[in-house]
Amino acid sequence: MYTVVGNPMTRTFRVLWALEELGLPCTLEPAAPQSDAAREFNPSGKVPVLIEDGEIIADSVAIITYLADKHGGLTAPAGTLARAKQDSITQLVNDEMDALLWTAARHSFALPKEHRVPEVKPSLRWEFARSVARIEERMAGDFAAGDSFSIADIVLTHCLNWARGAKFEVNSERLMIYGKRMRARAAFQRVASLAK
Repeated sequence: MYTVVGNPMTRTFRVLWALEELGLPCTLEPAAPQSDAAREFNPSGKVPVLIEDGEIIADSVAIITYLADKHGGLTAPAGTLARAKQDSITQLVNDEMDALLWTAARHSFALPKEHRVPEVKPSLRWEFARSVARIEERMAGDFAAGDSFSIADIVLTHCLNWARGAKFEVNSERLMIYGKRMRARAAFQRVASLAK
């Protein structure tokens, strides 16, 4: 059984969602980012962390990629063009949505007050709007990477939800409808109930 260290209100949600979609049990060890509990498993204090047989894997995209590959679900097979396209959109979302949202969060609450630059947020929102258009352009089919649900959908939906909470506008009817459909998935709903 897997152990997941983190808090469902963070990127830990991605890992818990992937495990739910794959039908895999886990034990959740609650830990806030930068807490002593988180640092026990990851010196950076970042969550999530996945523990399997005493081995630690950090970083949500690495964890869900590992789980998808190991269990043969939520992913196109390695070495295929479908996988290359899936990885491409996953990294695009990570680079152009997650990174902007995280920078805004750092300048809102994560950095020490003397290092925060709130004036950067309008620029981040402008970049985010451009990213939304690029991601919408790249989506093919009903899901982020084609015609089946994959880890790309987990990362994209998580970022869309984060954007709503951070008051970053998602000016795309297609992505708004897509996000609503992803949030209606049973596995998403089960994890969302943990975050309340």
